[in-house]
Amino acid sequence: MRIVLVGPPGAGKGTQAAYLAENLSIPHISTGDLFRANISQGTELGLKAKAYMDAGDLVPDEVTIGMAKDRMEEPDAEQGFLLDGFPRNVSQAEALDATLKSEGMTLDAVLDLEVPEDEVVKRIAGRRICRNDSSHVFHVTYSPAKTEGVCDVCGGELYQRDDDSEETVRKRLEVYHTQTEPIIDYYKAQGLVVTISALGKVTEVTQRAMEALKKSGQD
Repeated sequence: MRIVLVGPPGAGKGTQAAYLAENLSIPHISTGDLFRANISQGTELGLKAKAYMDAGDLVPDEVTIGMAKDRMEEPDAEQGFLLDGFPRNVSQAEALDATLKSEGMTLDAVLDLEVPEDEVVKRIAGRRICRNDSSHVFHVTYSPAKTEGVCDVCGGELYQRDDDSEETVRKRLEVYHTQTEPIIDYYKAQGLVVTISALGKVTEVTQRAMEALKKSGQD
């Protein structure tokens, strides 16, 4: 089964991708993992990407697409894959279609995680990270620290990352609406989009997604 996962920042794509990939027995392929793997392994595409990133420039679509193509050709992806963070725009979606077609493959579904904008802001802007250990994460509403501003685990100071400020989150949403959201219409025209609510517990959303995929006749 070949799936593309889309949704705004804060929709829980990474979490859901991991659960869904496990349930469906297919690899979870994220853009972040692709970049890290290629850069750490010193591949030709990784060196190209690093050069752009070091210069503060965006990595061109063809480099990202090349990485994704190489990953999709690995043995564990023979029975399918779940793409998370790619494609990010219509040109990447068109390139993905062309790549799959050249290999005699097509996508089975595009899973759209739907979350109200105010909820996205609440989820991300409410995060607090421990300065001593970034793996200690709290949320002012959903998982507050026992003492405000103090990490329950080590007593370190909790802070809000610049990327998590409301202003930054709203800018990220603007980019999503402008660049990524149009791929939903692109895939709707192909009858591939399955939209579910990403509100509720993680397990509830996963179950909702699995049922939606089955009902769509794609599973």
